Amino acid sequence: MRNLNGGIRTKMTNFYETDPEFMRIIEHFTLEEVVKEPGQELPEETRCLAVLATLLGCQGLAVYQDFLPKALDGGLTPVMVKEMVYQAADYLGIGRVMPFLSATNEILTARGVELPLPAQATTTMEDRLEKGADAQAEIFGAHMKEAWKAGHINRWLAANCFGDYYTRGGLDLKQRELITFCFLAAQGGCEPQLIAHARGNMNLGNDRDFLIRVISQCLPYIGYPRSLNAVNCVNKAAES
Repeated sequence: MRNLNGGIRTKMTNFYETDPEFMRIIEHFTLEEVVKEPGQELPEETRCLAVLATLLGCQGLAVYQDFLPKALDGGLTPVMVKEMVYQAADYLGIGRVMPFLSATNEILTARGVELPLPAQATTTMEDRLEKGADAQAEIFGAHMKEAWKAGHINRWLAANCFGDYYTRGGLDLKQRELITFCFLAAQGGCEPQLIAHARGNMNLGNDRDFLIRVISQCLPYIGYPRSLNAVNCVNKAAES
């Protein structure tokens, strides 16, 4: 029986000794049925990015630590991974993100990656609000250009969430909307925001079929209720 991390001994490995039947079930489902389901496949780089974001969203730290080396071997660069973790702070909060940042740094360092990585910022304190609003408008429509004026939280959303993070290098807007979709779907209880970001994904070309494939590939990590809720949100976004 091969383990979920391709044979590398990790914190999860003991389960193959103590719970072999359970591990056979989830291994077959996750690595055979889900990954190879006709019509639900994703490019490996995209699948790995979505799964990592999903594990952050559901706070699956042990599985994240097991999966990250595989994701790096599957095509994700250290910059892409770190950008995904950084952006999670806006959707999960720093209290839930910092343990994942520590784990990421430990794994990268163990693989010989020199930290800190090259800087990816493209904005300054002077233009982050303007560029953040531009990013919002590109994703959600021209009406978002003025949305920051509705109050201080809206201003923070434009300047911090979009101006500080979405404008960074390492990931493009389509990838950033993808991981946001995964953060929201995985943590649950964010259905209004999930509908909005499903629509944002579609506006950028991540269409309904793509998002259903993302949900399908992430289902083993978040379970059926949140996955079915996410499908419902995608369908609502597609209808609007």
